[in-house]
Amino acid sequence: MSEKIKIAFLIPSLNPGGMERVMSEIIDYFNSKTNLELYLVLFGLNREVFYEIPSSVVIHKPDFEFDNKKRIWHTIKTILFIRKTIKKINPNTVLSFGELWNNLVLLALLNTHYPVFVSDRCQPNKSLGKLHDFLRRILYKNATGIVAQTSIAKSICQKGIVKNTNIRVIGNPLMKQELVTTPREKIVLSVGRLIESKHHNELIKLFKKINNSDWKLVIVGGDALNQNNKKKLEELIRSLEAEDKIQLVGNQKNVAFYYQKSSVFAFTSSSEGFPNVIGEALSYGLPVVSFDCIAGPSDMIQEGKNGNLIKLFDYNDFAAKLSLLMDDSILRERMAAFAPISIEKFDKNKIGQEYFEFITH
Repeated sequence: MSEKIKIAFLIPSLNPGGMERVMSEIIDYFNSKTNLELYLVLFGLNREVFYEIPSSVVIHKPDFEFDNKKRIWHTIKTILFIRKTIKKINPNTVLSFGELWNNLVLLALLNTHYPVFVSDRCQPNKSLGKLHDFLRRILYKNATGIVAQTSIAKSICQKGIVKNTNIRVIGNPLMKQELVTTPREKIVLSVGRLIESKHHNELIKLFKKINNSDWKLVIVGGDALNQNNKKKLEELIRSLEAEDKIQLVGNQKNVAFYYQKSSVFAFTSSSEGFPNVIGEALSYGLPVVSFDCIAGPSDMIQEGKNGNLIKLFDYNDFAAKLSLLMDDSILRERMAAFAPISIEKFDKNKIGQEYFEFITH
């Protein structure tokens, strides 16, 4: 029998989030293959495992808590932990996720023989600050390969942000869903962390302005990045006297429940790498109204066919397109029928195989 291939996946945590969900899906796909040994290394501030990981995957975490008051020392400890753990695993290949964290991984594995593949998961032209931008320019050229989530992201990398010629565009895996046969409710759904760049406050205001008494707005997602926006959004909803029409339901493990009973998906984010929730909404047969931010929405939304792309921060047009979908059941049904077909190229098995071929050949 041939020797097993060892693969190490590195990510700061598996908290609720798009990057984390994608990592868990890739691990799950790799786990379906034979002759592999899989290792997951969690090394961030919070090493929670929110997403289900196969029991055969060996998980490694530091034996110390990261103390921000001793940030420099604990960053050094984290780098040493990564280096020691990878040497212990002795993998054939390494896949690292996280634009800020990939620098730590590449630093930790300098002058080792391990092939390291990295992927940034944020808006591709976003500055990470002078230090991290500098480190990325220096370190990413040492990566064996880079995964870009979109063609736009690859193009931006090739224009000088990252000096590495081995860049592969691989989208995010999306599960094919069983479409519901029961009637959908008149719900506009939005899913995403309650952070400033998602602009949930503006979505709430424009939904209230549309003032369609038959419809509700449901927002799935919890506080993140220490921004504490849930309380602010709750206060906004109260000030608009819209408690009966707008619901914040927090983080949900069973997000499928909300996708299945909703009729339209709304996404007001201005900064993305590849918004998984748009793909998920389409896979559940929801037409999507989204800002055309860099990057991701334009890779999934075909204007007028499965949704609408709105110029960034044009809230009037956003409200108009959303209102049209709410009012026109025939238009909704036509877009809903095409939505799952439109994203078949992001099938979990296809994407998983693309990752496998890239990081193991």
